[in-house]
Amino acid sequence: MTTPRTSPDTADRQAALWGVSLASLGVFLVTWALCWMHAFVINDDLPNVCGDLRRQSFPPEVACVSADGSISGANAGWIEALFFGSLVVFALLTCMLLALERVRRK
Repeated sequence: MTTPRTSPDTADRQAALWGVSLASLGVFLVTWALCWMHAFVINDDLPNVCGDLRRQSFPPEVACVSADGSISGANAGWIEALFFGSLVVFALLTCMLLALERVRRK
């Protein structure tokens, strides 16, 4: 049994989707590195001067909560949104593309 030939348009669309998937993986890795650097390089001395220290592991974050409720050292909201958004896009597109490949091979 031979596999059906795909049209060039379908192959181009699939290659574009793989490109978007890999680009979102790149964005995820860059934002993870930025969060890690912010938590463990820039805020390295924060545990020494803070009474109420809050740590988060995914995405990495070290923040200090002062007595009046203000938070210092936390990641920017847009970086966390980009972090989780790119992770979701990568996971969804990769699962979809792998499922399409499996269906095409049958």
